[in-house]
Amino acid sequence: MTHTDLPRTRAPGGRASGPLAGVLLVLEHHWTWYRRNWRATAVSSILQPLLFLLAFGVGFGTLIDGTGRAAQATGGLDYLVWLAPALLCVSAVQTAVFDSTYPVLSGLKWQRHYLAMTATPIGPGQVVAGHLTWMTIKIGGCGAVYVAVIAFFGGVRSPGIVLALLVAMLAGAAVGAPVTAFTAGVEDEGSAFTVLFRLVLIPMTLFSGTFFPVDRLPAWVQPITWLSPLWHGTELARAAALGGGAWLPALGHTAVLVALVAVGSAVAVVRFRRRLYR
Repeated sequence: MTHTDLPRTRAPGGRASGPLAGVLLVLEHHWTWYRRNWRATAVSSILQPLLFLLAFGVGFGTLIDGTGRAAQATGGLDYLVWLAPALLCVSAVQTAVFDSTYPVLSGLKWQRHYLAMTATPIGPGQVVAGHLTWMTIKIGGCGAVYVAVIAFFGGVRSPGIVLALLVAMLAGAAVGAPVTAFTAGVEDEGSAFTVLFRLVLIPMTLFSGTFFPVDRLPAWVQPITWLSPLWHGTELARAAALGGGAWLPALGHTAVLVALVAVGSAVAVVRFRRRLYR
């Protein structure tokens, strides 16, 4: 696909024709940048998750014999098969956080291309929708590559991994929307993003049931993990990829993720409007 392959979304005179057209114009902006600079994001969005897979799933996984307490923890599955859906969600969440921090602040504060967009008939709501839509599409594309590599190493048990990819995209959006809202109010990116990465993203990655079940944590810690969108995504992705999940918990996990997308998006629009029009 090239720049000219994208649908025409401008009315005569160069004005965006309708809310959806404005979102498509924002998507066009992101696609134009990405197709020229995708190599700059390949390490964080593709290579880093693959290193996690090789280190933990293929490397560390060979040390787990699948018997005793290990078998009880993974439901009798190979560790790689049990881990793969969770790593898919981790990759999505990490990409969402990275894409909703410095790139968003750049559009608001440094390069200020969001300010240029809203100087046209494109509004803050369309900017936010375009950003989140692009982020979710990117997560899906990188996740598809990841699924192919997982399948190559024998980590795919059923076609449900495709549904797990959709869950990962939802989990990424559920994290990306609130983080985008947070970034819209950031002035000192150094301290704000350091706290976000070190005190939110890393603990969420380690203690959301990714590498071991949360019931192995101390009892007083387990309720804290229930606040993590990554935990909800991981539980839902594992149920989709491995089967055996009950429909009621699945609905609960889905509802939490959808609510985070809705609330985060609404707050992001308000904060974008306040910052761009001040």
